[in-house]
Amino acid sequence: MTALTDLNKEQMNIVFVGHVDHGKSTVIGRLLADTNSLPKGKMEQIRERCQKEGKPFEYAFLIDALKDEQAQSITIDSARVFFQSEQRSYIIIDAPGHIEFIKNMVTGASHAEAAVLVIDADEGVQENSRRHGYLLWMLGIKKIVVVVNKMDLVNYSQEVFDKIQTEYSAYLAGIGVKPLFYIPVSGREGDNVVFPSKSTSWYEGLSTLQALDSFTKEPPLTNQPLRLPIQDVYKFSTYGDSRRIIAGTISSGSLNQDEELIVYPSGKRTTLASIESFNTPKQETAIAGQSTGFTMRDQIYTHRGEVVCKVGEATPAVSTRMRVSLFWLGKQPLTTKKTFYLKLGTAKERAQIETIHNIIDASDYGSVNGKTEINHHDVAEVTFKLAHPIAFDTSDKLPDTSRFVIVDEYEIRGGGIVIEALPDEESQLREDIFLRNQKWIRSTVNSEQRAERYNQKSSLVIVTGPKGVGRKRLASMLEQHLFDSGKLAYYMGIGSLLYGVNADLKRNQTPGDWRENIRRFAEVAHLFLDAGMIMIVTAVELTQADLNIIKAVIGEEKIETIWLGEDLTTDITYDLIFHHYEPLEEATVSIKRLLQDHGVIFKV
Repeated sequence: MTALTDLNKEQMNIVFVGHVDHGKSTVIGRLLADTNSLPKGKMEQIRERCQKEGKPFEYAFLIDALKDEQAQSITIDSARVFFQSEQRSYIIIDAPGHIEFIKNMVTGASHAEAAVLVIDADEGVQENSRRHGYLLWMLGIKKIVVVVNKMDLVNYSQEVFDKIQTEYSAYLAGIGVKPLFYIPVSGREGDNVVFPSKSTSWYEGLSTLQALDSFTKEPPLTNQPLRLPIQDVYKFSTYGDSRRIIAGTISSGSLNQDEELIVYPSGKRTTLASIESFNTPKQETAIAGQSTGFTMRDQIYTHRGEVVCKVGEATPAVSTRMRVSLFWLGKQPLTTKKTFYLKLGTAKERAQIETIHNIIDASDYGSVNGKTEINHHDVAEVTFKLAHPIAFDTSDKLPDTSRFVIVDEYEIRGGGIVIEALPDEESQLREDIFLRNQKWIRSTVNSEQRAERYNQKSSLVIVTGPKGVGRKRLASMLEQHLFDSGKLAYYMGIGSLLYGVNADLKRNQTPGDWRENIRRFAEVAHLFLDAGMIMIVTAVELTQADLNIIKAVIGEEKIETIWLGEDLTTDITYDLIFHHYEPLEEATVSIKRLLQDHGVIFKV
């Protein structure tokens, strides 16, 4: 069927959805037949088969036959059916069930620009009709045609049609959806599918095909701000190839040679050095929809889950808190006590529900007040709290980077869209860091040159634990050991800043001073690390919240955390732990080995 589409025509992707047995396949089959979009001889072949098997011909059999061919990789592309009008070519995207629908929604496999929602005139609006309406809203599809099918079974009654339109419009209005057309149709008889029908003389609107042809295509995503969720980072070490290629699929915008880029949530900046592709001519541009890779002129640490954006364009939100609308598919209720994984783009983070704002019951899709758990097929508006910040957009700005799925026990249990970015305890700190990075005047000597000269990478080694366990002595021994080995190392206690940079905090001692003390220390450490040094610091019983501030300022990839003490007395995560009675000489050797293993100091 691919051969039947005119490649010079404008194309539009549409999705057909509807309750089981409401006639979705029949309507699609009739569209294919009446637009002469079937492979040559296909109609005759199916009619002949029906005659041999002694059953009446149905247009739905055309779709079944095409799906059989799809399974054998014959005639049509995977999960796609093509038809065309005089105006444009259409690609129908299959949406067989809720799980597949949500998977496609988040992976971007759908990319539907318009939707046809099929309702049986005889059965009326069903639960799945409401669910599909909500899912279309989550997809951000605004071009919707509601087809009231099987009008022949109700004698083409205007009263039945009007009742369904009134009932369904009221539900959709509650979730902010307004279909552009309601059309009375008989897929079996062909009424108002491609051609207007004499059986519905009371209906003066367009046929289904005419309605689809009336839609205008959205501006290409290439015109939107750049969003490239990082899929992976590839490093080469053979044949003298030292490239680090950042790979991913551009969801919106474009990449161009020599442009300045910014990576979120870290806020680090770099310049695009080259666009990489396999076995193709050199490219200077990559656009939305392309899977691509690129190299950086200034090497920064980045990883899967971060989002590449363009300096000067609209930025994504970065937070651990977001207000979302979700659709729950899990058999067990979703509560505020449950921990799950939220997957948005390539980011995957542990999350919990902080607040349940509103729940729409699955049985009648009416709002339920005071409900404390989200049941199977419920729709809810909640606030999520994530373990770590991610970059995202809200659905009204860039739908692709607002969609998420909920993963629990390796299975997709639900999905939804972000409707509002909410501030968290680190929001102001992140804003300050983004501004610092924007104003930072880069040295002409880059980090790779310093690493090669000093035979080391910059790093912050934090030695923390209770008082009286020898933290300062261990830090001094490590500094001396590294210095004697020819390394550029410097030891400083966080407390030392209280009598210099942080003297004002020492005098005033207002609430929040310790947090500001940590922030200022991290900025000082950032200077040392930018100069290529290994900085060693001691502090009493740092918490995970303290460490998160330091990571936000410096970058988690540059920090090694050592706990010294008999018991762990805070919630901090560490790289090494030593009991206070262990010989400090052995601890020093172990820390040096850790630095070697993590590529901080190079073996010579």
